[in-house]
Amino acid sequence: MDGFVKFYPFLIFVFKINQKMNRILTGFVLAVAMSFVSGSVFAQTSAKEPVPNGWHLKDHKETGAYGISLDQAYKLVKGKKSQTVIVAVIDSGVDTLHEDLKEVLWRNPKEIPGNGVDDDKNGYVDDIYGWNFIGGKDGKNVTVDSYERDRVYHKYKDKYEGKEIDPSTLSKEEAQVYEMWSKAKAEINDDSDGPPVDIKRLKNGYKTLSTYDSILQVAMGKKEFTGKELEKADFKDFNAINAKTALYGFMSENNMLDLTTKDILEQFKAYIDQEQRKADAKSFAPKNYRAEIVKDDYNDINDRFYGNNNVYVDNQSAHHGTHVAGIIGAKRNNKKGMDGIADNVKIMMIRAVPDGDEHDKDIALAIRYAVDNGAKVINMSFGKSFSPEKKWVDEAVEYAKSKDVLLVHAAGNDHKNIDTLWNFPNAVNQSNKQKASNWITVGASSDLTIDQMLPDGTEYHSLTAGFSNYGKDEVDVFAPGMKIYSTIPGGNTYQNLQGTSMASPVVAGLAALILEYYPNLSAEQVKYVIEKSVVIPNVDVNVPASDRKVKLSDISKTGGVINAYEALKLAATLKGERGTGKQLKPF
Repeated sequence: MDGFVKFYPFLIFVFKINQKMNRILTGFVLAVAMSFVSGSVFAQTSAKEPVPNGWHLKDHKETGAYGISLDQAYKLVKGKKSQTVIVAVIDSGVDTLHEDLKEVLWRNPKEIPGNGVDDDKNGYVDDIYGWNFIGGKDGKNVTVDSYERDRVYHKYKDKYEGKEIDPSTLSKEEAQVYEMWSKAKAEINDDSDGPPVDIKRLKNGYKTLSTYDSILQVAMGKKEFTGKELEKADFKDFNAINAKTALYGFMSENNMLDLTTKDILEQFKAYIDQEQRKADAKSFAPKNYRAEIVKDDYNDINDRFYGNNNVYVDNQSAHHGTHVAGIIGAKRNNKKGMDGIADNVKIMMIRAVPDGDEHDKDIALAIRYAVDNGAKVINMSFGKSFSPEKKWVDEAVEYAKSKDVLLVHAAGNDHKNIDTLWNFPNAVNQSNKQKASNWITVGASSDLTIDQMLPDGTEYHSLTAGFSNYGKDEVDVFAPGMKIYSTIPGGNTYQNLQGTSMASPVVAGLAALILEYYPNLSAEQVKYVIEKSVVIPNVDVNVPASDRKVKLSDISKTGGVINAYEALKLAATLKGERGTGKQLKPF
């Protein structure tokens, strides 16, 4: 998965850096690298009212926001009894004590907490909230990892580098490996979208930010403080005033006022480390972070009882997964923070996504764990451009299909056409080229009030998020994915984040809501309902990160944005086929 989806889903801004370097960077990284280094304050691009928290749930006719009409959907089922639905979130972890999540987290009813015994005999000891497939039995955990492109390139470098290879003479399997390696080699040396990120400049930005933070720690009389606390502070010292002006202006513009400067420094440092690992991979084989901790036989898919039960690890690791979980099912109507989409859901957290690229074996076994422990919907807000063990994932997807489980996957944030470019995992089975009928791929939509910018700095507004991947064949639906307000680690903390990582759980939450009230619908029927009930926008949209206008149907299969109200209306008309084995014709 790209770094934006995995661990760093801050607001994206597009800037023109120079003639050769036009690329999408997060507002955070670029603001620090460009603004803090120069000592200037990151300025707002517009004086318009910001989109309200929770806009993604609103109804367009009532509020003007291009949300999913959730309140209207609940009116349809008012008084109707619901059934609890388990949604598995394969992600980076979750804050199990968060005020808006602790009541909705799945708890294994067959496991006695903390006794060190595998009470339910499923092979996973004390799996109370789910399981951590990137942990060790000694309690250590993988937090950062390498990238699949780099792993592939160096694994086969000695075999193929500098040699004349005729793919037509290779077996089918070997030809696939050679094609994958060739692509990795091309990408690792590709600077077509501009020169590499200037790591030295980023480090200078981090140093400047740290200096401001140190000044303000003294002025505030505390080591940690949020942007809201900084806003109220009144300083007399010139250095403190200057530091506050720079920091608060940046935090306000980027919706980070609920975060501490410690949180921001950690995220920035993580981004720098990520870019350093990418740069190093051109010359050096990446460190095998996972093997040192997990200690399984990675090449054996049947060696599956590894990991530990820690689905939290730390705030930074759990940031992404906690946000995703809240979108799906944060406790509704409790007057705290925000409301999730589904009102009778249990979130099962399966930790398999590090800061870096996930491993196919962990994803395959995470899917199987979710299915075996009762999940009916699985959210997967991760992805990558290489999948050397895709066969294992494909088999897990088929297993989920056999058990009537729906898989929802984020399309990715590279603003690319995934009809023609690799993006994994995906619905296409590598061996038979058939698409899984229990799979939905989700692109990210926006609201027309949200400012976006083209690579040349031109401001624009579109129902498509500028970072979102797209594809008329491979992206099924769009769902809100910009400035989505949800839970983050800290117990009572929330933040606006964006990415297809946020759009996917909007769809997963809707799938759960449908199954709560219409539990006899099969996974394929839920997919059909979600896709058939989309709202087709009456405006043209931008192809992500471009000024080219098209119909949404030109860049997605259904040509629409999901709508909870229309979905529940349609669901009410169908006769449930769960467990019958019947299959609907593809939409």
